[in-house]
Amino acid sequence: MSLQPIKIWGHWGGPNPWKVIILLEELALPYELRLVEFSDVKKPEYLEVTPNGRLPTIKDPNTGILLWESAAIILYLIEQYDKEGKLSYNQLPERYLTQQWLAFQASGQGPYYGQATWFARFHPEKLPSATERYVNEVIRVIGVLEEGLARNGTGWLVGDKCTYADLSFITWNGVGEGLLQELNKADKLEEDYPRYTAWMKSLKGREKVARCMALIAEARVAHGLR
Repeated sequence: MSLQPIKIWGHWGGPNPWKVIILLEELALPYELRLVEFSDVKKPEYLEVTPNGRLPTIKDPNTGILLWESAAIILYLIEQYDKEGKLSYNQLPERYLTQQWLAFQASGQGPYYGQATWFARFHPEKLPSATERYVNEVIRVIGVLEEGLARNGTGWLVGDKCTYADLSFITWNGVGEGLLQELNKADKLEEDYPRYTAWMKSLKGREKVARCMALIAEARVAHGLR
């Protein structure tokens, strides 16, 4: 039986919606993207979809579920549509290690990278101490990923293949690396974090990931962003 398209409320450049879109692409799931501007997420039309007023949200007509929070959506898609383990593991300990890294992405990467970007680019006042704090967190997270890759030793965060854990980091990593380049802090990235750099190259080399990242880049240019 063919699947009906999963509706996703997303954004042309927002990292969190594109985490989900990349997973939908990797799992070859049909989807319908409904673009929402960040300025509209607190309006009644979107608040009817999610009380949190954040992106993304999905509605899956195949199961009837309406779900928000990107990490919860990723786990749902994996449990519902990755029965063969293309991007996941069912056995211990890998099943929980992938969940561990997803939790770290949601709590330790996304929020800090978002704050670093806000204070460096968008905050109306220049607050060097706040920018420094969060940019240092970007570098710290890269260090954690470097160590995690070193301990696993396969080029991936968990097991011997790319999983949803790896894919969950790609969009915010792109934001973080762009910010470090803008602040002239990326010169020694490859030298100091060789495993991280090789891992990013592997992720960016995946066909579905490359296509999604290109669409994000095109949209950013179209909206006057680097």
